[in-house]
Amino acid sequence: MSEDSSVDPGGPTEEPTGRPLTPEETARVVELSQHFAREGMTSELAGFVDHGLPADVADHDGNTLLMLAAYHGHAETVAMLLDRGADADRRNGRDQSPVAGALFKGEDDVVRLLVAAGADLDAGTPSGRATAQMFGRADLLP
Repeated sequence: MSEDSSVDPGGPTEEPTGRPLTPEETARVVELSQHFAREGMTSELAGFVDHGLPADVADHDGNTLLMLAAYHGHAETVAMLLDRGADADRRNGRDQSPVAGALFKGEDDVVRLLVAAGADLDAGTPSGRATAQMFGRADLLP
């Protein structure tokens, strides 16, 4: 990811010393956090969130950390983000929800976590429910 000014940093504004982060530093923190989410680096990502990075920080395409972790099948990371207040229903710029992404990728454990967290199965395009039907995974839904 480039240091795109359209990134919604919504995140850390100060480093531990109290000095405000520059826009470039904020973009780098967001970039690292997205890498951690994609790779399932749960403890590293938890450290960022525990030190002020919003759990719902999004890239220029609207992909949150939860969306990235869900899509890549990292159940432990998904659980950690949900525990820290990530929105299970926040859709990206293409109107895709984390649960639909996890269903599309066949990530059953992630789907179960999102459903247990109350993910709206009828939100998004296609919805989680429609995605489950398309891929024969309606058994994962209540």
